[in-house]
Amino acid sequence: MTLAVNATAAENHRGILLMVAAMAAFTLNDTCMKSVNADLPLFQAIFLRGVLTTLVLGLIAWRMGALPLRLTGRDRRLVTFRLLGEVASTVTFLLALRHMQLANLSAIMQSLPLAVTLAAALLLRSPVGWRRMAAILVGFLGVLMIVRPGTQGFDHWSLLGLASVGFVVLRDLTTRGLSHDVPSAAVAFLSAGSVTVIALLAIPTEGWVPVTATGAAKVGAAAAFLIVGYLTVVMTMRVGDIAIVAPFRYTALLFALVLGWLVFDQFPDGWTLLGAVIIMATGAYTFHRERLAARR
Repeated sequence: MTLAVNATAAENHRGILLMVAAMAAFTLNDTCMKSVNADLPLFQAIFLRGVLTTLVLGLIAWRMGALPLRLTGRDRRLVTFRLLGEVASTVTFLLALRHMQLANLSAIMQSLPLAVTLAAALLLRSPVGWRRMAAILVGFLGVLMIVRPGTQGFDHWSLLGLASVGFVVLRDLTTRGLSHDVPSAAVAFLSAGSVTVIALLAIPTEGWVPVTATGAAKVGAAAAFLIVGYLTVVMTMRVGDIAIVAPFRYTALLFALVLGWLVFDQFPDGWTLLGAVIIMATGAYTFHRERLAARR
């Protein structure tokens, strides 16, 4: 995928609006999935959401001519690892979300761009200058301020949130390695289907309960928001200057703060907010340095 580097002001504005819409949709999906825990077991909720999401993404992929998907040996291996990362990141994230504040987990997830940059430098030998490396290290200090190992507020659910970041890094790095002729729509369909199948297999560990009208409405809303998020984030990457548009992914934390307060009456403490600010600042600086490196 080719990213725009010298976009017009109109393209940048459209890209920013799409990024904000994508982050709002993903956060609303998270809110619905956290709320549905009061009505349904986790894996049952993931399965029901996954059925709806997989059907819609499958229809979109079919209409785009992306199915059936034919892969070479290398792409087949990469897609397999990507699906592993997708499934593991979804399960660990939603398990952590069940027990953590929405804003706290969202703040941890904002370290993802820093983690991807660091992993690409270590594993793919991508060039990273000392300025970006220093920003990454400072950003991870912000993560430690949120997690605070060794304190009373620290628990294994925070570690599960960090594990989710690691699995998303696996997903994103393998995505970067895919051939350009592998359709994104087909990969999204396979990802949604894999999560759905794993959730179905895991349902016996928690059991199945009757679905109430409230539970069905929450799952349906979560699926709708997830589909909107998938589509808008793909559209975002096709318009605007990535260095200008990408920092607006941090609006997800703002949405999480507001929704966590309004829906769950939860608001993070000062250390978490300070750590989130550090992560966002270092992430934005990293995007800026990557833009300069791309120009050179």
